[in-house]
Amino acid sequence: MGDATETFYGVIRRQGITRRSFLKFCSFTAASLGLGASSIAHALETKPRVPVIWLHGLECTCCSESFIRSAHPLIKDALLSMISLDYDHMIMAAAGHQAEAILEETRARYKGGYVLAVEGNPPLNEGGMFCIDGGKPFVEKLTSMAEESMAIVAWGTCASWGCVQAAKPNPTRAVPIDKLITNRPFIKVPGGPPIAEVMSGLVTFITTFGKLPKLDHQGRPSMFYSERIHDKCYRRSHFDAGQFVEEWDDTNARKGYCLYKLGCKGPTTYNACSALRWNGGVSFPIQSGHGCLGCSEDGFWDKGSFYDRLTTIKQFGIEQNADEIGMAAAGVVGLAVAAHAAVTAAKRLRHRPDRPAHKGKPS
Repeated sequence: MGDATETFYGVIRRQGITRRSFLKFCSFTAASLGLGASSIAHALETKPRVPVIWLHGLECTCCSESFIRSAHPLIKDALLSMISLDYDHMIMAAAGHQAEAILEETRARYKGGYVLAVEGNPPLNEGGMFCIDGGKPFVEKLTSMAEESMAIVAWGTCASWGCVQAAKPNPTRAVPIDKLITNRPFIKVPGGPPIAEVMSGLVTFITTFGKLPKLDHQGRPSMFYSERIHDKCYRRSHFDAGQFVEEWDDTNARKGYCLYKLGCKGPTTYNACSALRWNGGVSFPIQSGHGCLGCSEDGFWDKGSFYDRLTTIKQFGIEQNADEIGMAAAGVVGLAVAAHAAVTAAKRLRHRPDRPAHKGKPS
């Protein structure tokens, strides 16, 4: 189990890392997160590592799989130096009774001072018997550990919104974490899974400033969820021009046109996919030729087929539905042609020489 009294700087110096390399790390991390390098350096030099307990409920482990692939900062730095990850049964060496003993020891040692990270959600039906963890219902374990935590981080859409476990008719009565825990500072980091750098970036912020970042009205960090995928999508220009893929692998698809008509939910999904991208910034679903599923939005799993197009997005005030955009674009072109013709005709009339006087009888 990690020692929460040691700082990140102390750990890396013990590992033989030079101060110059440390400052380089701070600068690079600050640039990727839009933070100040000096504030990150000061915090990592002086503040003790934050003890973290990571629990798993009903989930597929995709959040952990994403987290361990972070590149900025590298996950080895986040896990081994920046925070003190004292319990996570997916990656810890201990197992069984030994692991559970560590959990209780951490709870007692850092009472009111640890961050509780939760991946997945609790089922409430049948006394929580649809998810057993450590020999007892997960809902009991979650409630117990939340009581002594200083804050709770809901990793992924399962913990944040419920996800497919809570899909209708929801026979296990799976619920998002904030429906069960209501008396602790809470932050939601939705996504199926969240982007690795979003997760490690949040860890960096909490480590640096000792508090949660600014949240939106749904409890998500504004630094990563303030813009729609649509806003920075490289196919956005095609949307605005009324150029859409009509069928999978048609000519328009090969041209990289907008996937809106094939169900892309980018215009209604708030996430950083189009800005940060995945796999170290290499790509994201839309770049790979598949529309956004809206996996970071509440209730996306119960809103029909992923390939049903949005009928309208007028609520954003600046756009229309796809058919109207196409017609409007054609109309604008028609009006432009007509206007050009009218101007040309006017110029010709203005520069036309006067006609000779009429030679008929005087009136």
